Amino acid sequence: MKPRDVALALLVVVLWGSNFTVIKVGLAEIPPLTLGVIRFALVAIPGVFLVRPPALPVGKVIAFGWTMFTLQFALLFTGMHLGATAGIASVVLQVQVFFTLMLAALFLGEKPTAWQIAGAVVAFGGIGYVAHHVGGDISAAGLSFIVAAAAAWGAGNVLARKLGNVRMVALVVWSSAAALPPLLLLALMLEDPIHVIGTANRLSWMSYAAVAYIAYGSTLIPYSIWGRLLGRYRSGSVAPFTLLVPVVAMFVAALALHEPLQGWKFVAAALVVSGLCLNVFGQRLATWVQTIGARTIGRARRRKLNPSTRD
Repeated sequence: MKPRDVALALLVVVLWGSNFTVIKVGLAEIPPLTLGVIRFALVAIPGVFLVRPPALPVGKVIAFGWTMFTLQFALLFTGMHLGATAGIASVVLQVQVFFTLMLAALFLGEKPTAWQIAGAVVAFGGIGYVAHHVGGDISAAGLSFIVAAAAAWGAGNVLARKLGNVRMVALVVWSSAAALPPLLLLALMLEDPIHVIGTANRLSWMSYAAVAYIAYGSTLIPYSIWGRLLGRYRSGSVAPFTLLVPVVAMFVAALALHEPLQGWKFVAAALVVSGLCLNVFGQRLATWVQTIGARTIGRARRRKLNPSTRD
């Protein structure tokens, strides 16, 4: 990758990693489902007038929006509201990769490799380690909702694979519009309607800034950059950058929200990230080791046959 594109990929990592802290700031004054409504309204309302719809059947756009946006973020925001710190939420959410693998195996017939299965076992070991520490920086309800959000993200990824080559910005904008009605209905049913309607009149400037960041800084801008990078390079060159998201999220949360960085958090994060690394790099590492081994054996044989031969 060109240095400029590497810098853009790192910018996306910082934007996505910082988003968990910003969500916590927004949830201080805004109910979780209402925060979701505002987020997608800010993306969709101007967007649908500026961006042409993606070249897809309406039903597929709606299905993607309801799964990737409505369900995932309703669960994520609620989980963080119920007692999941920004740093831990970012770590737990990364198991979406393995939910994607499982759902792809069930519905798309994609057989996971041994390395991917090993990565899933290691990563879910990290989630189990988080569960062992329920009651401190994460509640049982918060953990359950974040894991469910990861499953929804995985389902959205599987749906995205069936969409083919599509303009990412158009898909995000119009899927956000599709996500709005069910989110609004849920907010009005489960949160105080008067509270929901009157939210805008009570917000501090920090909440307004958080909402703007969540809508644009973590949605439109990074998805646009990410789609451009995926269009230029192989996914294997771009996707590994997301391994840095939980690392950035934990340190940003520690700096901005003063979330403590206990040793168990590093252990849990290390297990999850190690599982992700096995998933992304495991097969490449095995191939590299085999290649090095074959070369070493070949050199040894040549030396045995002709001791005077120099490599």
